[in-house]
Amino acid sequence: MQLRAAGVGLVLDLTGGTLPRVLHWGADLGALGPAELRDLRLARAPQPIGFPVDGPVEVAVLPEQSAGWLGTPGLVGNRGGRDFSTAFTVRGATPTPAPPAGRSPAGGERGGGVTVLAHDPAAGLELELTIELTASGLVRQRATVTNRGSSPFRLDAVHLTLPVPAVATELLDFTGHHLRERSPQRTAFTQGLRMRENRTGRTGYDTAYLLAAGTAGFGNRTGEVWAVHTAWSGNHRTFAERTFHSVSLLGSGELLLSGEVELAGGESYTSPWQYGSYGTGLDEVSARFHRWLRSRPHHPATPRPVTLNTWEAVYFDHDLERLRDLADAAAAVGAERFVLDDGWFGSRRDDRRGLGDWYVSDEVWPDGLGPLTDHVTGLGMQFGLWVEPEMVNEDSDLARAHSDWIMATGGRLPGAARSQQVLDLARPEAFAYILERLDDLLGTYPISYLKWDHNRDLVEAGHRPTGRAGVHGQTLAVYRLMDEVRRRHPGVEIESCSSGGGRVDLEILQRTDRVWVSDCIDALERQWIQRWTNALIPLELMGTHVGSGTAHTTGRRHPVDFRAGTALFGHFGIEWDLTAAAPEDLARLAEWVSLHKELRGLLHTGTAVHADHPDPALHLHGVVAEDGSDAVYALVATASSALYPPGPVRLPGLDPGAVYRVRPQAPGDLPDGNAHHWGAHLPWWTPEGVRLPGRVLAAAGLQAPVLYPERLVLLRATRV
Repeated sequence: MQLRAAGVGLVLDLTGGTLPRVLHWGADLGALGPAELRDLRLARAPQPIGFPVDGPVEVAVLPEQSAGWLGTPGLVGNRGGRDFSTAFTVRGATPTPAPPAGRSPAGGERGGGVTVLAHDPAAGLELELTIELTASGLVRQRATVTNRGSSPFRLDAVHLTLPVPAVATELLDFTGHHLRERSPQRTAFTQGLRMRENRTGRTGYDTAYLLAAGTAGFGNRTGEVWAVHTAWSGNHRTFAERTFHSVSLLGSGELLLSGEVELAGGESYTSPWQYGSYGTGLDEVSARFHRWLRSRPHHPATPRPVTLNTWEAVYFDHDLERLRDLADAAAAVGAERFVLDDGWFGSRRDDRRGLGDWYVSDEVWPDGLGPLTDHVTGLGMQFGLWVEPEMVNEDSDLARAHSDWIMATGGRLPGAARSQQVLDLARPEAFAYILERLDDLLGTYPISYLKWDHNRDLVEAGHRPTGRAGVHGQTLAVYRLMDEVRRRHPGVEIESCSSGGGRVDLEILQRTDRVWVSDCIDALERQWIQRWTNALIPLELMGTHVGSGTAHTTGRRHPVDFRAGTALFGHFGIEWDLTAAAPEDLARLAEWVSLHKELRGLLHTGTAVHADHPDPALHLHGVVAEDGSDAVYALVATASSALYPPGPVRLPGLDPGAVYRVRPQAPGDLPDGNAHHWGAHLPWWTPEGVRLPGRVLAAAGLQAPVLYPERLVLLRATRV
């Protein structure tokens, strides 16, 4: 079976009655007839030598030891110690139409898929595999395992895999921590297993995020790259495996804790979706994810409102007059949404108490939130509210009344983190309480936005009273809760926040409208956090805010232009006490807000591009309109360059045959707010700029200005 879309080809071998094998995943091979597909299968068949069983070992998308595969198994489990190895036989394969996928790919091919039904009567198991190629060129697959036996089957793992060729010799994945999420790391793709496991109960700061395999030295615009993403917001594993049998795989699945899933007769387990993207360079790999996300029916379709969040302005100090003044200042610079952060409910005057008591505090808000919401909406802004529905402080009315709703194992509570415990939302009473509280708040006040936080890892997270491991059940319960809130209040938007950027994945984004990229708003740190978040997530789904002059998390100081120019590339917002800002800073911020409103149609629909620039002190990235008519780039100096002047920079992504007018873009045309560059005048740096073909700008580039470290400028390229 051959699937084609957007320059990607996927060839599946469905012959022989065994589970599907991938003969090819990569560049489109062109239309192949039945005879050519048969010959491709013959040409790719391994020579049967040195294998653990007689004959060739063919590795399926769900690998089985019964086929001779002795690497990471596709299914791990047993029935009382028996049926530990499967030998599935296919009973049917049904082609499916192409899933949604944005713009039509070149050639008109729109992908498609197949649903494969298989069973192992000896093990008493049934398997349904869904494999798709979206019109943006993404491969995605998942598996459903059903117990058809009369006794329980303990399921420990379901892993799906995609093969990559031997030319993929380097691996890229991600690590990180709070305030430094999604930090890239590269390793050689050698023989053996590179396993990235996440056991935090959420997607995690140090998740693999994307696991990419590519040709030597692959970059943003160069080299063949194959990448997978595990779309799951709980524990999961992602791995790369290479054997001396010339097999190289990228694989993933949920990481199930011991005894977490036991299937009674007739019960089923469905794995997370695994997504795979192929392209020339990381930008093309990312663009396939971005186009697929933008194609979803529920993808945000209205302009993303410029958002002011109150956290770094007031923290827990909630005072009506102070917040009204802050709202006035926000509206004056052009903000369109005002979000009240932590501290509005129960006894929550600090982060050690009150969590779980989702009633507006009589102490702080004797007249409720109405006076503030009326003021905010009267200024023409939307109103948003911070919540953390999955957590509870032990010092709270909720915990005192229902301590048995806290996730735990055995006869002890887990150690507290941020003075918090985890509320077991798989417990019907706890689920109903949280749903009722959110429903009441959304029905009482004009809340159009929830900042949905999740501020601790899940440690010893068990369902009580049984004590059975519960991360799987909690993750599904959170999904159900979000889905029901959205069903009851279809107009509300939800942000996924998790101690900053700890829950960023494609499955949480099926029910949220943006992610909070990081609690670190230091513009220098954000340059890299935002760049690598954008490897998977398009800019309009990334919360990017302008912080105060001194960064709350690092103590660094940056001018407004650097802070705002960094936040420009995302869902723009403000996290700064504007009532204490200097008038000249407020005026400058208003200019950047105005620019963002002018450009957000481009930024939030165009293609993100990143230059492969040899100077590590300079970073060039931008967005090019889908039709190639317009583009904006940021040239960022993250350090002092070893070159003086720094030399030319190339502008990627433009139409090679079109002529573009390139010029500085105000207000990002004055790197230090005083002069446009060091030293003598840069000849082309004028309001008129230069006019050059896209192919010249991509190959020859143009001279970059000398910049102070931790400064940026904007370039605008418009097709003539």
